[in-house]
Amino acid sequence: MKTLVVSVAVTLTASACTGARTDPKVVDPGLPSSFAGQADDTSVVRMNWQEYFADPHLAMLIGAALTSNPDVFIALQRLELSRAGVRQSTGAMLPQVSAGAGVGVQKVGRYTPEGAGNASTEITPGQPVPASVADLSFGLQATWEIDAWGKLSNQRGAALARYFATVEGARLLITSLVAETAAAYYDLLALDHTEDVLAQTVTRQQEALEVVRLQKEAGRANELAVQQFEAQLATTQGLETETRMNLAEAENRVNLLLGRYPQPVNRVKEVLLKNVETALRVGVPSDLLVNRPDIRQAEQELRAAKCDLQAARAAFFPSVTLAAGIGFEAFNPKFLLMTPASLAYAASVGLVAPLVNRSAIEAEFDAAKASQIAAMYSYQKVILHAFVEVTNHLSSLRGSAEVIALKQHRKVALEQTVETADVLYRAGKATYFEVLIARQNTLSAELELIEALKAAHLARVRVYQALGGGWR
Repeated sequence: MKTLVVSVAVTLTASACTGARTDPKVVDPGLPSSFAGQADDTSVVRMNWQEYFADPHLAMLIGAALTSNPDVFIALQRLELSRAGVRQSTGAMLPQVSAGAGVGVQKVGRYTPEGAGNASTEITPGQPVPASVADLSFGLQATWEIDAWGKLSNQRGAALARYFATVEGARLLITSLVAETAAAYYDLLALDHTEDVLAQTVTRQQEALEVVRLQKEAGRANELAVQQFEAQLATTQGLETETRMNLAEAENRVNLLLGRYPQPVNRVKEVLLKNVETALRVGVPSDLLVNRPDIRQAEQELRAAKCDLQAARAAFFPSVTLAAGIGFEAFNPKFLLMTPASLAYAASVGLVAPLVNRSAIEAEFDAAKASQIAAMYSYQKVILHAFVEVTNHLSSLRGSAEVIALKQHRKVALEQTVETADVLYRAGKATYFEVLIARQNTLSAELELIEALKAAHLARVRVYQALGGGWR
């Protein structure tokens, strides 16, 4: 019977225990106690996205995105891949048992030591060893690497940490998908309002152009005035065409997030005009460590790097592999199951100690150590980025109400200037140029107000995302 004997390398060096340090230190900058002096003990991030985004049309779109977006399915397969890695590393810690069978034939030369011995030996009483001898066998074989120094357990720990990191990566994808769907939705609503404003402006400018043409016929205006009004109308009509193109692209962007082909997106554009809640309870910065998937992912990657370093350190110490096998072996099928004559077994312990050229093991340890330090810095970077991100979006959200109020005031004031300019122009006390400027400023104010309203909604979305919401 053929038996499997596995030898495991053992590296014994004088510097192994003293040089393989696995505790590199990186200074922890810590987290501030609050966001811009706001100390909340609760946070909107604990709300699920259905509560946070009250618009039923938006909620329906987000739900469709979470069930149909291709990236979600890709993330699920990555989870399966990572889970398989955990099972593989777990299996490496357990004894490996296999069944085997073999059939063979052997003929040795007559004038060889083995052939000469066979010629004078009986294979059974009264029967000499034939020139060709069959070899039949079947049985069980087992190997087991004893995890004396924690190499295998640390490899499993690294695989498990990377699995949890993949889970957090999937949650990060969900958070981003919720936020991106909401952002695309508000962008779509803003374009709806922009299209309405431009359509109304085109109508008013066409009416003004007709008035100027009549005034020209009556001798109260010249051709230059007509041309200026025509140019302004053409400019606005160009903006209207571009807006329709952008609207189609924005609608397709929403459909793409939902994993479907282009089709109309149900929405109520008046949602954009609703007041945006700016006084959100955002909790304390330490909540980010629990709520933000990217921080939790970086934390798991750091744990995996630590386990990798411990496993690399274990390569400096002895490891032992046991091998054993038992079965039946004979040259003739009728003798194959005879016990104990045909019973065969083997057991072994393998040890190998490379004493020269240990650079590969040392290089692997150095690489693992550098990876751990890099993971530590990456973890700190993610935390810092998260805090700054929340602070910036909070600032935008809190300032949005004042910006909207100022834009609304400007819009009302400029609308009055248009009426005043029209009256003065008809009375001959203002030039057509002043009328054009007043109309252009009013259009600009209306479009800026729409952008301010959109920015407020987007800031609220980004605050929710920055706090780590959406994946629950």
